[in-house]
Amino acid sequence: MPKTSKFLIMAVVALLVFISAVGCSSGNGQPKSINVFAGSASQPPLQDAAKTFEQNTGIKVNFSFGGSGTVLSQMILSKSGDLYIPGSPDFMIKAQAQGVVAATDNGKILAYLVPAILVQKGNPKNIKSLSDLLRPDVSVGIANPASVCVGLYAAEIIDKNGLLDKLKQAGTVKTYADSCEKTATLIVLKAVDAVIGWSVFATWNPDSTDVVYLQASEISRLAYIPGAISTFVQDKASAQKFLDFLASKDGQAIFSKYGYQVTESEAKKFAPNANVGGEYQFPAGFTTLVK
Repeated sequence: MPKTSKFLIMAVVALLVFISAVGCSSGNGQPKSINVFAGSASQPPLQDAAKTFEQNTGIKVNFSFGGSGTVLSQMILSKSGDLYIPGSPDFMIKAQAQGVVAATDNGKILAYLVPAILVQKGNPKNIKSLSDLLRPDVSVGIANPASVCVGLYAAEIIDKNGLLDKLKQAGTVKTYADSCEKTATLIVLKAVDAVIGWSVFATWNPDSTDVVYLQASEISRLAYIPGAISTFVQDKASAQKFLDFLASKDGQAIFSKYGYQVTESEAKKFAPNANVGGEYQFPAGFTTLVK
């Protein structure tokens, strides 16, 4: 091969390498990264998805996990964050109302969540229904409904099934947790006998947790995990790439692997007549549910 041709081939290869490097770097030469504020309802699949995404794109994903309301407050105070991924649509509505997400941005639905009762492995207290949570030998934990998606849904279930006053009288609700992760951990640590949480908690901790599904009539609303670009976004293109990946076939497979329902029809199998999405305002009486 003539020297000139070899030189041209080497030059083209070098140029392609340079373009690839620039494509996954920020303007100052540093690798690209995005900051995602997310409710911990989606923590396991999001962390898994981020690894694959970074391998494929070179874009690093930094997470701040916690209660959906807590991380929303962090975004507002810091005026930062490229993506907001709460654990339910309620908190996305709040984000839109507070200008963290554009009111016209419907975002993407990434997965669905089914409320259930989570108990210790083997269900030693033989908990079969919501009414068993009133028994004096059963201790219960829920997430804080003011700041955690699953706590809001627990409050709605308790309220809609007429259990608020009965639970107050029974005194069986012993603690509030400040994130989905910490709610699930209450069972792992055997701090309580049962929590009202998401059914996927059992797949997070299969060696220590079993799920008791609610009756379909006891579930008035199913949740979904929405994702949207923040108004504070610094790298909109990279944020959109990650959001698109989560909603893609490969991203949905990751959610499915962790036990999440990825279509509305899958979620509806547990409560065919339940509403999906929307917003719920918990009763003031919940502030005194834990004594």
